[in-house]
Amino acid sequence: MAWWKAWIEQEGVSVKGSPHFNPDPDAETLYKAMKGVGTNEQAIIDVLTKRSNAQRQEIAKSFKAQFGKDLTETLKSELSGKFERLIIALMYPPYSYEAKELYDAMKGLGTKEGVIIEILASRTKNQLREIMKAYEEDYGSSLEEDIQADTSGYLERILVCLLQGSRDDLSGFVDPGLALQDAQDLYAAGEKICGTDEMKFITILCTRSATHLMKVFEEYEKIANKSIEDSIKSETHGSLEEAMLTVVKCTRNLHSYFAERLYYAMKGAGTRDGTLIRNIVSRSEIDLNLIKHQFNKMYGKTLSSMIMEDTSGDYKNALLNLVGNDL
Repeated sequence: MAWWKAWIEQEGVSVKGSPHFNPDPDAETLYKAMKGVGTNEQAIIDVLTKRSNAQRQEIAKSFKAQFGKDLTETLKSELSGKFERLIIALMYPPYSYEAKELYDAMKGLGTKEGVIIEILASRTKNQLREIMKAYEEDYGSSLEEDIQADTSGYLERILVCLLQGSRDDLSGFVDPGLALQDAQDLYAAGEKICGTDEMKFITILCTRSATHLMKVFEEYEKIANKSIEDSIKSETHGSLEEAMLTVVKCTRNLHSYFAERLYYAMKGAGTRDGTLIRNIVSRSEIDLNLIKHQFNKMYGKTLSSMIMEDTSGDYKNALLNLVGNDL
């Protein structure tokens, strides 16, 4: 499934919220769970993982009105570690959360390019616009300018191009002549010459629609006798290679891309908790059920079973609640 189709898939939602919702008793349950000595983590999990993001915002308002305290700050003071990180992620409005992930990826020493690439390559134009707005409101600076200040060279160019969201085209129209021309241009920019014309790759990957690019990849394979992925791997390296391959993956199948992100967050020694939390939280009200289905198909095991093997305690229970039943 092409990346943009995912946004119209209602069956993909794994966290649907409570049908008979009243924020006041929920706020009271949370208050009691954190009052006095000790914390009732299970009560926090039961409320926050079973409500939609919009409902969590209502609970936060009720909590402040009833008890005169900020819910997120109270949760931060009561919880710790990965469990705290997950619960706090649930409390952010969606676009503010993604803005925060981008901000955290750039602040301090070193830049987590992988986080920036993941978010920018997999979101629609409208979502990117909302993320930019939230970023400016929350941090008082321009996301585009911060990316430019924090990255350089062709990586900076591809990220800024992706941020423009020029790949959206829901019409599904493909001009076969232009697709063939693009495929020939990519071949001429990479395999045919000594050295690579990176800007040609960036321009085509970042400004053409998903349906158009699928045709380009098909034509490219006929001309080059190898996949666009193989050419990118042989022609580029490092973060630029990762960015280009991510665009290709999201174009071919967005759910497969996220399934792969989740799988490699848990595979092998240690867990990349940031990736695991971000992808489960940000996709839970969009297409996590479809990602779960793809995960099972690709790796022969359920997402839940891998979470059970790889995590523990309250953190594990909260993640499993968000993921819901694996089919």
